[in-house]
Amino acid sequence: MNTLAPSAPETDETPEGDAPPACVMSFNASDPSGAGGLAGDVATIAAMGAHPLPVVTAIVLRDTAEVFESHEIEADVIVEQARSILEDVTISAWKVGFLGSAEGVASVAEVLSDYPDVPLVAYLVAPSWLEEDDQQAYLDAFRELILPATEVLVGNQQTLIDVLLPDWEGERPPSARELAVAAGELGAKYVLVTGIALPAAKGAEGWVDNVLASPQGAITGEKFERFEASFVGAGETLAAALASLLASGQDLHLAVGEALSFLDQSLDAGFRPGMGHVVPDRFFWALPEAEPGEEGEPPPTDTTPDEPAADRGPRRFH
Repeated sequence: MNTLAPSAPETDETPEGDAPPACVMSFNASDPSGAGGLAGDVATIAAMGAHPLPVVTAIVLRDTAEVFESHEIEADVIVEQARSILEDVTISAWKVGFLGSAEGVASVAEVLSDYPDVPLVAYLVAPSWLEEDDQQAYLDAFRELILPATEVLVGNQQTLIDVLLPDWEGERPPSARELAVAAGELGAKYVLVTGIALPAAKGAEGWVDNVLASPQGAITGEKFERFEASFVGAGETLAAALASLLASGQDLHLAVGEALSFLDQSLDAGFRPGMGHVVPDRFFWALPEAEPGEEGEPPPTDTTPDEPAADRGPRRFH
């Protein structure tokens, strides 16, 4: 007669030595391309070793090339999604992306206000697909309601200029510090400015800078060589990675460096699933290493640390 082995007793306790992953709540839109939005956030947060708690704020209709339109989620539905899980799970960081509408922004701000000590990483989206009045109302609400709660505002240099310093008339673009001053006046503590083109006069043509700054000045950053590719989801990936690292308790200075490194490797391994832009591969680290001499792989060569990397052409971030 076969006998069943006794089952392990049920317990709510975490096995000794196995600390649960930090939980990150992401407010973002549903994105069927998987490049950005909640799909991108979930992939990034999981790849960084944290646990994602996704809250849908809008439905975006898009492919890998462009956004066609978006549909709002009712404000009270957004709030109830968040509160339902917050009554059960302790979170360690927030990540905010596209919130759908000015009403959606207000609903998310309502939730954030109850947890002022939880760090928030906000990604500044330029919702160009919205009608002009709706776009302006959205950005006004974002400035007034989200930035005061923001630890780090992440955005492309041009998008940050358009939103934070729309009347800038200088002969040069504003610096990361000047953008941080503008963001600081609205309540944000830091800005992480991406896609800063470096001047050719300094021998940096073909490179872009990414700088974390406070109103007091630049803090840290990382330079990337441009690639001959146009990416979608890069900024969302960076913001979600940074939120995950802050959730784990990492120092901001170190977290920014690691998040930028993660983004760079995700873009290096990026792929084009359709006819549009390249999508970051957030699970690049899980790919099997190619054996020397495999088809399509050149044999290893000896290089020195000072030898320049292979020419990879311009890379643009979206």
